[in-house]
Amino acid sequence: MLGNFSYCNPTKLYFGKDALNGLKEELPKYGKNVLLVYGGGSIKNNGIYDKVMAVLSECGKTVYEDAGVMPNPTVDKLKEGVQRARDCNADFILAVGGGSVCDYSKAVSISVNCKEDPWEKYYIRFEDVDPDCKIIPVGCVLTMVGTGSEMNGGSVITNHKQKLKIGHVFGENVFPKFSILNPEFTYTLPKYQMVAGFYDIMSHILEQYFSGEDDNTSDYLSEGLLRSLIHSSEIAVKNPTDYEARSNIMWTATWALNTLIAKGKTTDWEVHMLGQAVGAVTDATHGMTLAAVSMAYYKFIMPYGLKKFVRYAVNVWGVNPVGKTDETVAEEGLAAMEAWMRRIGLVMNLTDLGVNEGNFEDVVKATLVMEGGYKVLTQDDIRAILKASL
Repeated sequence: MLGNFSYCNPTKLYFGKDALNGLKEELPKYGKNVLLVYGGGSIKNNGIYDKVMAVLSECGKTVYEDAGVMPNPTVDKLKEGVQRARDCNADFILAVGGGSVCDYSKAVSISVNCKEDPWEKYYIRFEDVDPDCKIIPVGCVLTMVGTGSEMNGGSVITNHKQKLKIGHVFGENVFPKFSILNPEFTYTLPKYQMVAGFYDIMSHILEQYFSGEDDNTSDYLSEGLLRSLIHSSEIAVKNPTDYEARSNIMWTATWALNTLIAKGKTTDWEVHMLGQAVGAVTDATHGMTLAAVSMAYYKFIMPYGLKKFVRYAVNVWGVNPVGKTDETVAEEGLAAMEAWMRRIGLVMNLTDLGVNEGNFEDVVKATLVMEGGYKVLTQDDIRAILKASL
């Protein structure tokens, strides 16, 4: 492994069918006023809301609610949440939902006492939280897997007026203090959202995998996570309540983006920049935006990172390299990946997500350029990849 690094992940995880018991252990550590954050209300229909409220009551908490967090949390919603947290003098934020709810809760936590416009400070200038800015601690009860937000400092916010969707990865002081991971809490998720989450997991791993050329332990870890995800996803699509498959996927999602497999490496993240630009313009589901641009992107950069694409084909997809050129092996690997994507039901083009002639250039302009992968894209490259994804 090349380079030097430090590693710390302060988030405590409670995993399994009895994971919610961990909430009883953690809540007494924090103040009385809890801001309960959730999305469109599905947690009330599936019973998770009542279970969480029972624990909050048992722990003697005064609960205030911030509902209606959308799949792509907006600047306007963030402002609303900040005001709610201020009004109730929140001591703690409990996020109950998927990655968007967790992302949003972290954004609220660092914005309540921010003396500037949080969007400008954190998402445009990419500044860190000021040392004297009090951060409200966050805990998570996960109901959808994909983002890994339950064990990292990431927070993605959308600004529709500026047609931007931007993520900021904050330091360990913004990580959730704890997260509750019960695979059964993910069972009622609609298939479209479920498989979108599956691809978000894969994309997180690939963004960290397709970079560098050294023999790196992180890449071996990534290959194992990918094989587990591929295997379990096909089972879960056929039987969404298969506990073993859903538990493996939930665990893989967490380790895909809790900073571990990025250690000792550069990382890419250009697929996410392309996908987030699509999301900023169309408000499409995040995992589907990533799926729609991935094949065109990877085919475009494959010649620049050919050795890694060969390794990916052989070690992840089981391509037999005997008697074949490197190009052929790499192409067979991408073909196997594409076939899997279609089998589980991912959206494979941008047209189906609402990209058209009228907004195409907006997507191009909204795409940020990253420098850690095998090819730093030009504007013409971005335009070509997006056109190939239509």
